[in-house]
Amino acid sequence: MTDRTRVVKIGETGRVVTGKTPPTARPELFGDNFPFITPTDIKTFDVRYLPSTERGLSTKGYEYQQRYLLPRNAVCYVCIGSTIGKMCLTARESFTNQQLNSLIVDERFLDPMYVFYLLRTVTPRILAISGGSGAGKAILNKSSFEEIEVEVHPLATQRKIAAVLSAYDDLIENNARRIALLEEMARLVYREWFVRFRFPGHELVRLVDSPLGEIPEGWEVTKLGQVADVNAETVKRGEEPEEIDYIDITSVSTGQINEIKHFAFDDAPGRARRVVRHGGIIWSTVRPNRKSYCLILNPSPNLIISTGFAVISARQAPYTYLYHALTTDEFVGYLTNHATGSAYPAVLASDFENADLLLPPRSLSEAFHGIVTNMFDQRENLARRNNILRRTRDLLLPRLVSGALDVAGLEIVVGD
Repeated sequence: MTDRTRVVKIGETGRVVTGKTPPTARPELFGDNFPFITPTDIKTFDVRYLPSTERGLSTKGYEYQQRYLLPRNAVCYVCIGSTIGKMCLTARESFTNQQLNSLIVDERFLDPMYVFYLLRTVTPRILAISGGSGAGKAILNKSSFEEIEVEVHPLATQRKIAAVLSAYDDLIENNARRIALLEEMARLVYREWFVRFRFPGHELVRLVDSPLGEIPEGWEVTKLGQVADVNAETVKRGEEPEEIDYIDITSVSTGQINEIKHFAFDDAPGRARRVVRHGGIIWSTVRPNRKSYCLILNPSPNLIISTGFAVISARQAPYTYLYHALTTDEFVGYLTNHATGSAYPAVLASDFENADLLLPPRSLSEAFHGIVTNMFDQRENLARRNNILRRTRDLLLPRLVSGALDVAGLEIVVGD
């Protein structure tokens, strides 16, 4: 502790609320009026405000759960299982389930955004208290959470620190919105051409019957395995690289990679075996309903994927077309219906190979590729910028919060 900081317990920074799930036997409590936050809604360890939640509560649910109500800018912290340390801020009045402890910050003395960043820095300590580094059975109850000590700056300094770190997150979030817009633009073209069949020249092509319903004449229905390879390459024994960049299932959410871990190969998980090349599509074979998939562009030479993924490599169709075809709701439904196992329902490589695929003429899919490739390249550039911004922010975070970097001389205008 320095002369400019003081040590307090988390419980002294505001009011801690442990959420609760309403009775699922009462469907009238659920709806779209108020966000209901669970750990699965917080896709990464790197998020501030959630864009959406899988479930919400109705007005009746609001009344039923009112004692667990969180105002805007409450700090929500996952305190159970392998996702301990995932955090978010509430964008508006919200509720959480019982796996999150949330802090309603006393804003007379503390800035909520500063507290959000502060708790990120104490996560290693919280993991130690809760029973291990993200162990599946790790848990941190409310009373233990409240007793954790943190070192806080004066309010004016808190706001400057929050402003510096928020500037990085503002840029990251702005780039993320641009990425989402580019993805939607590409998907709209795909739907127009290959779902609604309003492709260039469609007026001159009649529809004919097929196993998938009516399709344009000259198109065909084939199996994915006829036009793409599934799990074509693995790291062979004796040919292992010394170091790898590694992606596991927990590091991928819908359409994006949230984390790439670096290992000496000897220290890497045993599942680090799949090889993926430029244009490869990775799809988690476990719980496909969660839609953990991503398109890999310009990977590092030593990028290795977990065997928990199926890696689809295009052969007779552009990867841009395959990516969109393999990420539709219909394809997700196909995988979900073919998954076996109760605790961890999963699909096999053969399920991918045997999936029906609508295949347009190569000239049309190539024309689509020519249109959307630039969108994909822009998206990749924005994603790389965000990775740089995240690394810079994460280097600054502990130094700012600890006081190693002094913000007193920074000319930052902050609120009262």
